[in-house]
Amino acid sequence: MSAERRQLLATGAALSGLSAVPAAWAAGSDKPEKEEVRIGFIPLTDCASVVMAATLGFDKKYGIKIVPTKEASWAGVRDKLVNGELDMAHVLYGLIYGVHLGVAGPKKDMAILMTLNNNGQAITLSRKLADAGATDITSLAKVMQKDKRDYTFAQTFPTGTHAMWLYYWLASAGIHPMKDAKVITVPPPQMVANMRVGNMDGFCVGEPWGHRAIIDGIGITAVTTQDIWKDHPEKVLGTTGDFVKKYPNTARAVIMAVLEASRWIDANLSNKQKMAETIADKAYVNTSVDAINQRILGRYQNGLGKTWDDPNYMKFFNDGAVNFPYLSDGMWFLTQHKRWGLIKEHPDYLGVARQINQIDLYRSAASALGVNVPKESMRSSKLMDGVVWDGKDPARYADSFKIKV
Repeated sequence: MSAERRQLLATGAALSGLSAVPAAWAAGSDKPEKEEVRIGFIPLTDCASVVMAATLGFDKKYGIKIVPTKEASWAGVRDKLVNGELDMAHVLYGLIYGVHLGVAGPKKDMAILMTLNNNGQAITLSRKLADAGATDITSLAKVMQKDKRDYTFAQTFPTGTHAMWLYYWLASAGIHPMKDAKVITVPPPQMVANMRVGNMDGFCVGEPWGHRAIIDGIGITAVTTQDIWKDHPEKVLGTTGDFVKKYPNTARAVIMAVLEASRWIDANLSNKQKMAETIADKAYVNTSVDAINQRILGRYQNGLGKTWDDPNYMKFFNDGAVNFPYLSDGMWFLTQHKRWGLIKEHPDYLGVARQINQIDLYRSAASALGVNVPKESMRSSKLMDGVVWDGKDPARYADSFKIKV
């Protein structure tokens, strides 16, 4: 790359109020150390930025080749990340934190390079439950109180995001997820089939499987996760701590390629449609385009005749607001891991988040692209119960819940 081109990019970054830093050039000292990067993904709508970075050729701009690798379960993703079969993955936020602390699998130093999406998951209840009157959390609590039996709910990984959304939602109505229900782990693509044969009363999973349950007439959407926590962090680009140490230029190049793809997806409706058509293919999510393309535009239905436009649908970029790996986001998952007994003692919440979330690397990549980067590494959010999370006193927050292990 010419000195003139480099100066233009640096000037652009400076003009947008960002510190000018070198981009990941394809030559010289910034050349990616490893050019082919295997990135695992699970068949979900929110794998889109990784897939589109590869299919649209954003990776080539930064001297790398992204090889998206379809995986069957989150446990499989975890194992392949830990043993090096995968370089990186589209992965659950809480899975990375769980592995780092040695919860729900082997212990290994892990890293989060960026957040891939906000919002866009849902909790589905079976048609049978809906017919009995359970269509939201309040009516579910009433039905469970009245009709005493064993209730089974599914999430996708013990320390993952879906488990935490499900538990938070149930507990908000006084339902203890460990005592008042049975919770099982089911891989995302198998959720709908399992509900069809009556294996569970409800599940929490990413799209398109919530909408697929409605299309197939077997379930209803009781709540979207953005109604539990607006603009919540969801999937991340995860890798091991060793990978970042050994291949920092490669890690930065991947962040840049995926950031460009994220920006492309959120740019307009036709890009979103093209994305839906691409990832619906059997090589990726393996579903119909109509199972994907409604909810990525914020067009929701609950399966009972209610339709609405949701402004807080799945976002991949949102002018850079999505992708910054806030320390407070990671710390929130740790507070819930402590709440539900997945970790026994209070960890060093901030210390762990600083080890995992690669804020400096992300800032370097985003600034080189002229992407907005927040000044603070913490953010404040109000969840469905009105409780504010800001990362300031995580131990007190974790202990403050009435329903906990």
